[in-house]
Amino acid sequence: MRAGFELKDERLGYALLRVVLGVNLLMHGVGRMLMGVGQFGFKLQTQFAHSPLPSWSVWGFGAVLPGIECLLGALILVGLRTRAVLIGAGTLMAVLTFGSGLIQDFTAAGMQLMDAAIIAALVALVRFDGWSADAWMRLSDQGPRVDDGVDIPSGDGG
Repeated sequence: MRAGFELKDERLGYALLRVVLGVNLLMHGVGRMLMGVGQFGFKLQTQFAHSPLPSWSVWGFGAVLPGIECLLGALILVGLRTRAVLIGAGTLMAVLTFGSGLIQDFTAAGMQLMDAAIIAALVALVRFDGWSADAWMRLSDQGPRVDDGVDIPSGDGG
């Protein structure tokens, strides 16, 4: 069996945490899209009505947030460009935490802090990313190995 897909506790733990985070972010975005982007934007405008942010900027952020959450969630779920996407997700959490703090919704800020801690752990432990699209692509780039049971042409024409 190839080293990238061995059943190791570290790789399994990493994959489980990455998949759960990906599903969480993806479903946040899907739920908001099902609500309707305009409706979600209006809901945010209501929540931020007494904040110093202009109403149009809150609505605009609400219009793009579900798509960003879906994209980041899906990429984390399958493990594609994991490190870069996790950094993007961490940046998103910083923006969301700023907004939650601005309207003094510290319950939401606490949940976002937990998400940020999980993201930071996944970035720090990315060396255990063995069950993902990234790992598959790394293995594909290495080509067949002698111990894989794959016949390697000898190059002698026959």
